[in-house]
Amino acid sequence: MTDITRRDLIRGALGAAGLSISAPFVSLGRHRLFAGGAQEYSTRCVDLVRESLVIDMLGLTTLSGERRARWGPDFSGMTEEDVEEFRTSEIDVFHIARGVGGRTSDEAHQNVLGFVASFNSIVANRPDVFVRIDSVEDLSRVHGSGRVGILIGLQDSSHFRSPADVGSFHALGQRVSQLTYNSRNMIGNGSTERVDGGISDFGVAIVEAMNEVGMAVDVSHSGDRTTLDACEVSRAPVLYTHSNARSLNPGHPRCKTDDAIRRMAATGGVMGITGVRNFVTDREPTTIEHYLDHFDHVRDLVGVEHLGIGSDIDLHGYDDMPAEEYERLKSGYKGSYAFRDKIDIDEISHPRRMFDVTEGLIRRGYSDDHIRGILGGNFQRVLGEIWAV
Repeated sequence: MTDITRRDLIRGALGAAGLSISAPFVSLGRHRLFAGGAQEYSTRCVDLVRESLVIDMLGLTTLSGERRARWGPDFSGMTEEDVEEFRTSEIDVFHIARGVGGRTSDEAHQNVLGFVASFNSIVANRPDVFVRIDSVEDLSRVHGSGRVGILIGLQDSSHFRSPADVGSFHALGQRVSQLTYNSRNMIGNGSTERVDGGISDFGVAIVEAMNEVGMAVDVSHSGDRTTLDACEVSRAPVLYTHSNARSLNPGHPRCKTDDAIRRMAATGGVMGITGVRNFVTDREPTTIEHYLDHFDHVRDLVGVEHLGIGSDIDLHGYDDMPAEEYERLKSGYKGSYAFRDKIDIDEISHPRRMFDVTEGLIRRGYSDDHIRGILGGNFQRVLGEIWAV
């Protein structure tokens, strides 16, 4: 039987979709991946992305209400073009966490039950496209499978009415939980809350329950004191799934201080860097180079093994949303978020962004092993440690 490599399979799949990783050749060792696209990528870049497990630790299925309505609640309305867009993005795993909450803990509980059920329904209805990620073995299996991994997480933990609820939601498939969104809850404080409080006694019990069942503690949106408290209280590594370095964007509440980054690294955690324009820098023009500066900063501060990617967008970005939805989204945040005319960085707000990030890391002198870690290996390692219980 003839050996068929994954790259051969990919070439065949892309050829069937009218795409090619090798034609037209623009210059030796460079390729255009997408029909009609002008961007070229080096062979080294293409090989690294295609051969690596790629995890986006905040990657949404869609931000567009119009697209969501067309796909339907179980994604049965997805077209072959929609499916191919996911597959050719080369993102193996999407952590689809949203800030689902409610006016009361009981309401949040019900809302999150619906959210988790919706993704379980999608995975059950479209097994040809999606698979739920429950374990580190699932992470290993999804790469090269032709399917896209859905990692269920939440960007708020208000649905935990008691420590017992942590186990219940873990049983339903939740594997990551951000302790707070931007505002205060019973666990701790969010990043835009007026008072910078820390984790409550109730919050300590929730973190302990998360450690017990093997659910990852995320504090990307948490306030500074809550962030530091989580690193102190948790017995397992703490994640910043999607954040940036405040040293490069002074004063922004959604960025992490150097002290917080060091504390996270001391737990064995990993920080996913976002490309949200107002988190990356407060100045224009904002480019991919400003984004890459955050990788360099964290690498120099604590080491490349603590770096990953948490884009905080879907395949097309915020700026591609319908205008009414876009303005409604912006209006839902405090002025401290400092939104400008655009939210995305153009070079990395499209389905092929992992190629652009990889090419950028190559320009910055990262080794192949370091890039593989950033693309997904580092999050794979730390999730394996957290989920091992």
